[in-house]
Amino acid sequence: MQASLARPAWSDLDRAQARAGYLFLLPSFTLYLVFVLAPVVVTFILSFTYYDPMAGSRWVGFDNFVRFFTDDRSLQIFWNTLRFTVFAVTGNVCVGLLLALGLNRRMPSILLYLFRLAYFLPVIIAAAFVSIVWGYFYGDDLGVINYYLIRLGFSPVHWLTSSRTAMMSIIIMDVWKNAGFFMIIFIAALQSVPKNLMEAAVMDGASASRRFFRITLPWISPVVFFAIVYASIGALQVFESVVILTRGGPGDATRSMSVYIVEEAFDNFEIGYAASVAVVLTLVILVITSFQLLASRYWVRY
Repeated sequence: MQASLARPAWSDLDRAQARAGYLFLLPSFTLYLVFVLAPVVVTFILSFTYYDPMAGSRWVGFDNFVRFFTDDRSLQIFWNTLRFTVFAVTGNVCVGLLLALGLNRRMPSILLYLFRLAYFLPVIIAAAFVSIVWGYFYGDDLGVINYYLIRLGFSPVHWLTSSRTAMMSIIIMDVWKNAGFFMIIFIAALQSVPKNLMEAAVMDGASASRRFFRITLPWISPVVFFAIVYASIGALQVFESVVILTRGGPGDATRSMSVYIVEEAFDNFEIGYAASVAVVLTLVILVITSFQLLASRYWVRY
């Protein structure tokens, strides 16, 4: 019995194939180790130090974290990031789903491809270029939007220079740029919904809203869950649009944690403190993703 369960000995061919496999994995593993794991470990260590590029570093324990959670400015930036994440994720997922529902129907092929291209095109354009263009749209005096508002008899809006509208302006641009990506994945998900179920529901007299909430949404719920997690991770790390449109202003009204990290590290040379903020941001991403994963058990149909 023991002989029959014994593990067969590896042949020379098996060993050669294993060595070849490890050699193929070595470059990617080395790059991952050098450019991902090593910086993560160094950042974690630096978060417990006061680092001076000229005088070296010294161990300060949890002082950097205490500073972050007791400073009014850093707490405002923390809530800015969460607020942006909530509205950007909601806007991207909802608009993407609405666009997918609108395009998931019979229409001439030329129109179908034209609409899909039009909505997806902003996704492949760099965020920096999009932010520059929208900066001209949002201008107070020479902005395109205010020009037409004035022509229609309305008062101009201080899109990027008022603390009441600056954050929402960035969110609108973010949704315009990224909703097309979620539209594409939702279209693919909608096309996987069994047609016989939808036809049976129509024959039974179910309304369009009832078919959506009882059949379509539960069926594509795993894709919706992926979209929410993916959008949340991206929104929590928002950087380019904030820097180019408002530079975190007015005041700290739109400053995100990613922008704060860069400013503290490379403008103020508070590298240890910036590392602690990066660790906090990483923990926030992990906590939110874990919460979403736990909550998915109650509404995602696996």
